[in-house]
Amino acid sequence: MKILQTFAALAVALGVTGQAQTPLKTVDHVDLQRYLGRWYEIARIPNRFEKKCVRDVTAEYAMDGSDITVRNTCVQADGKPNIAKGKAKVVDKTTSAKLKVTFFWPFYGNYWIIGLDPDYRWAIVGEPGRKYGWILARTPSLPAATLDAIRQQFAASGYRPADLIYPQQTTAH
Repeated sequence: MKILQTFAALAVALGVTGQAQTPLKTVDHVDLQRYLGRWYEIARIPNRFEKKCVRDVTAEYAMDGSDITVRNTCVQADGKPNIAKGKAKVVDKTTSAKLKVTFFWPFYGNYWIIGLDPDYRWAIVGEPGRKYGWILARTPSLPAATLDAIRQQFAASGYRPADLIYPQQTTAH
């Protein structure tokens, strides 16, 4: 019996439920030049690599030759800044909506843009297994109605908006 419980727990932890998820759909096109720059993290699915980030979480993307540089920053609970530098590469040249990001080469993670405001004011980022997800904005906050609409789109992509956490954004950065 103990072995069956262990296998069941392992299956749940790995996301093996017997139900197939619908494939995650990305946006039709991303203009990378418009996407570059600073994004504020409005919300995220909790993850181990941002576990200590409690406020002022941002991501900055820039071109460095043919590479996209990534600089994630946040302030931890103890008040200390945390900076992670990485690189991204486009893996779907047709849409530029599917990228791979690394902060520790040779390990890459999926970074799929699954929602994007036509004026690039906000973005939804996810990955096919729906283990990770973010709501990003060009400003430290979004109007309530806009955020509600984004959460609905997040849910329509197969995510649970109730899982999101919302780090504090201050104007001190």
